[in-house]
Amino acid sequence: MIRKWIFAGLMVWIPLGATLLVIRALLNLLDTSLLLIPSPIRPDFPGLGAVLSVALVLVTGMFAANYRGGQFLAWAERMLARIPLVRSLYGGTKKLAETLFSENSSAFRKVVMIEWPRKGLWSVGFLAGETLQVAQEHTGTDMVTVFIPTTPNPTSGFIMQAARSEVVMLDISVEEGMRYIISLGVVTPAGRPVPPSPLPPVGAPVK
Repeated sequence: MIRKWIFAGLMVWIPLGATLLVIRALLNLLDTSLLLIPSPIRPDFPGLGAVLSVALVLVTGMFAANYRGGQFLAWAERMLARIPLVRSLYGGTKKLAETLFSENSSAFRKVVMIEWPRKGLWSVGFLAGETLQVAQEHTGTDMVTVFIPTTPNPTSGFIMQAARSEVVMLDISVEEGMRYIISLGVVTPAGRPVPPSPLPPVGAPVK
């Protein structure tokens, strides 16, 4: 009976503790926006940095969506493009942000499986986009880019160039797939089976 109680208690506190740690890390990250305020007048109020960060993003977005603001940002980007190291970092980060947050982006919209790291073992990942063109030309195979995240930290992982015919699409949402990975495979999509299906060819609609 004691063992059962311990197990039940762990099932309550482990996910709750992990959630609190993630929220705390996020709040600490957002609190760095307080560094924009001079030290003598900087308020010491928990969570104020998160509010300031959201407000900063909204104000910046309003400015960027404005015609004159867009012109200014375009000029600033041209200036940054003249600085060698900054050009590479800023350009790559901007491309990543455009890929992830664009309304028409297909990045990380589908959960897939590939047979990796060896035949007979399957790994769950996310369809990251179309293939690296030079890789497809070199192999002569229709390929796609798949991101295989590590667990329980999905922010790191492996980028795979896989043949489209060898990638299996799962009928689960990205959120369900992410929960499965973060929970070390403990939390599985509940209430329905997961019928795998081959990845559709290029140009075919993905439902």
